[in-house]
Amino acid sequence: MLAGLLIALAAAPWLETPAYAVRLLLRDPPDVLAVPVAGVSRRALRDSWGAPRSGSRAHQGIDIFAPRGTPVVASTEGIVWSTGESPRGGRVVWLLGPGRQLHYYAHLDRVADLEPGRRIRAGDVVGWVGDTGNARGGAPHLHYGVYERGGARNPYPLLVPPPQPASRDDAAPRPRG
Repeated sequence: MLAGLLIALAAAPWLETPAYAVRLLLRDPPDVLAVPVAGVSRRALRDSWGAPRSGSRAHQGIDIFAPRGTPVVASTEGIVWSTGESPRGGRVVWLLGPGRQLHYYAHLDRVADLEPGRRIRAGDVVGWVGDTGNARGGAPHLHYGVYERGGARNPYPLLVPPPQPASRDDAAPRPRG
């Protein structure tokens, strides 16, 4: 299956750099992602994964609140998979990231000038915070989701990794100068 996907991507006429796409897909998914809303700190994020939604659904992502028009940036490098509009997500961007992860940016006020196949670097603007789709009339925010082969994955632990324990070198007394 992986070989077929790699061949299809390498032959896709819309890809800017097929060799990059192959390298991207063969890499491991990232352990840590950048916060995808400019100016929002990791401390400001709240884990809304699994919260109840209408129709017996569970929230499959996290909401990052910010003023309308705040830049939304790629949380990782990747390739623009698609842009568009949907009833739930409103204006959306899908990015294909390392390890075949799909990154979903929804409720955007506007989408940046992106074409499928375009290479994106972490921090590149993909859109601007809004309230489109089923968020219309609510507080402007980005709905951010991560999808892997097994389905949706909670992005919160990737955006707010647990603190690392101090290494022995950090804990050892330092000589006084």
